[in-house]
Amino acid sequence: MSSFRIFDITGSALSAQSVRLNTVASNLANADSVAGDPSQVYRAHMPVFKAAAELGGENTPGVRVTDVVQSQAEPDKRYEPGHPLADADGYVYAPKVNVVEQMVDMISASRAYQSNVELMNTAKDLALRTLSLGR
Repeated sequence: MSSFRIFDITGSALSAQSVRLNTVASNLANADSVAGDPSQVYRAHMPVFKAAAELGGENTPGVRVTDVVQSQAEPDKRYEPGHPLADADGYVYAPKVNVVEQMVDMISASRAYQSNVELMNTAKDLALRTLSLGR
């Protein structure tokens, strides 16, 4: 077993956390958007992670994003008859995005990303020290 597989594992984690951060950013950017039709409302996105060993056929352990799913939560219905996007009854529809939950998810993903960067740097330093043992 190669000792360099740690870079593959950590790289897969960095990639997965990057997808997570991007979905959180998209959710936060669209949290205040509204639509006049409930079917046109932005739906929050959430990545689905899976251990690479469970995906079958792959020899490299790690984590993969298998899908990005949309929330099935019903949009918030607001009575705003003066809004330009209001429907015939005066309602606009907003996405059900909890900004506090998204911020917590963003902090968690950011810290996981930082941890994996530190792990990769430590593995690189150890590999370089191992190469210099013969000197």
